[in-house]
Amino acid sequence: MIPKRAKGGNDTAGLLFYLYGPGKRDEHEDPRMVAAWAPWVPDPARSAETTVGDLALLLDAPAHASRGTIPAELVYHVAVRLAPEDPFLTDEQWGSVARAMMSAAGVAPQGDRWGCRWVAVRHAGDHIHIVATKVRQDGIQPNLRQDIVRMQQLARRFEVRWGLRRLTSGDRTAKRWPTTGETRKASRRHLPESAREQLERTVRAAAAAAAGEDDFFARLRSSGLRVAQRSGPGRSAPTGYTVALPGDRDRGDRAVWFAGSSLAYDLSLPRVRERWQVPIPEPDVPPHAFWQTLQHNLSTASGSLGSGGRQAGAGDVAALGDLLVLMSAAAPPLVEPNLRASAAEFERAARAPGRRDLDGEARMLLRSSARLLVSSARSAGHNDAAAFLGFLLALVAAVTAAQLWHEEQGYRLRADAARRTGRSLLEAVELSTGASVETSSRSRTRRPGPAAPVPSRSSLLTDVVTRALPTHASAVLVDPAWPVLRRRLIALERLGFDPSSVLAAVATRRELGSAESIAQVLVWRLDGWARAHGEALDTRAATTAPPTAGAKKTAGPSAGANRVPGNGTEGPRRGR
Repeated sequence: MIPKRAKGGNDTAGLLFYLYGPGKRDEHEDPRMVAAWAPWVPDPARSAETTVGDLALLLDAPAHASRGTIPAELVYHVAVRLAPEDPFLTDEQWGSVARAMMSAAGVAPQGDRWGCRWVAVRHAGDHIHIVATKVRQDGIQPNLRQDIVRMQQLARRFEVRWGLRRLTSGDRTAKRWPTTGETRKASRRHLPESAREQLERTVRAAAAAAAGEDDFFARLRSSGLRVAQRSGPGRSAPTGYTVALPGDRDRGDRAVWFAGSSLAYDLSLPRVRERWQVPIPEPDVPPHAFWQTLQHNLSTASGSLGSGGRQAGAGDVAALGDLLVLMSAAAPPLVEPNLRASAAEFERAARAPGRRDLDGEARMLLRSSARLLVSSARSAGHNDAAAFLGFLLALVAAVTAAQLWHEEQGYRLRADAARRTGRSLLEAVELSTGASVETSSRSRTRRPGPAAPVPSRSSLLTDVVTRALPTHASAVLVDPAWPVLRRRLIALERLGFDPSSVLAAVATRRELGSAESIAQVLVWRLDGWARAHGEALDTRAATTAPPTAGAKKTAGPSAGANRVPGNGTEGPRRGR
């Protein structure tokens, strides 16, 4: 729930006529009053004897009767909006919100019969507008100091009470959302996003890819933006910058400029400069080792991410955010949309409040990986699906480490953003798994033919393998025997077992590194485990993984770990 003070002015009647009217594009549905300063106030939408003009006169009456100074901006206007995924609130609930907001803001404190007059109008399902006049009924002007802060604090309590999306306030790191005017302007011009959103995305990509300040401004200009640098008195180095889209002009035909800090908390020039205070050597990696080097860097960084404390962790997650922004340029086309979505999801998790350290092992490795993506993306081995899959799995681990760090710091919203990023990356892993299996199968058979369809998300169990076999996951997922192993895991799930626990148990019987086909060895071990437990793995119907709700069996990590070899359940000894 977001309370936001909107433009007020001194025309109470004009604002009410707009709120009760059809809107600029007939978007207002059933305008009606849900609350007012007194229960007897008539609603023009439901009263044949009261007009919108009459309601405006009632609101303005204390101001007209006052012998004191009337504020130049008489109208107080607040919009309270819900998130798109929030449940529907009734008129009575919205009325409670309006009364509590006006009390918290100091407009009409609870129990004060001389407070300002106000009304709350609803003309959409997800928000209300509250209109008040800034003269109390005793002729005194209200004290509105810190009104928005107090309303935001109240909104947090409503979120808990009604199960709404829980937001935070106060650290000023949230995304700078486009204004209503910017959104409508983009709609009129048939653009998919507002100028602010397009500029934010372009500037963020330039900051992540740049090797220095001159390179940053050069990348902004080469991307087609108009760029202006600001310098303070007596200073040669710029102290800030503004950007504008070519052709984006206001009603006076003037270019619409945005400062970096108005696009996002971490895009001000001082924050952008932090990326270059510790120099990163230009990496020299041959194309065949591109993804393997990135995987090694990410795996190492995951182990130390956030270990240096809060400021070090803030720098680590910021560097990981830059890496996510850049990775889609070097990724195979099949998963590029998923990686772009992952970068957008992690954008909130990349910003932590307060200071951030610029050194540390994790940050240096992530920055070095970002430089490698920028300098070697064109020569990367896009056809090396197995190596790219290993990189993706390491990226999932790094995002999970960032999620755990946010949870330790109490940054709940950022942890949620990292969790959503991990889910999006797992979709990319599953798509890459299908492509890798297909490529491996075709190279093995060397028979031309139509490409096999990529398995659906429900039929892939990559998360199971990643949890159970973190060391061998990438090798298993590109193994030609992976589809056979996957059917065994689905059959286990159908029987009510936890496939991850069973797979981890059979994997610990003996080392797997020397096996020619790790997936095939695991198939043999699962078959033996099933026979030892008196179960039959029916793989003929195991094409999709059903929900496991109501499962009544659970295999612990030690299940079958002490089986005696030579009883017919072990399969070939090599690599087991």
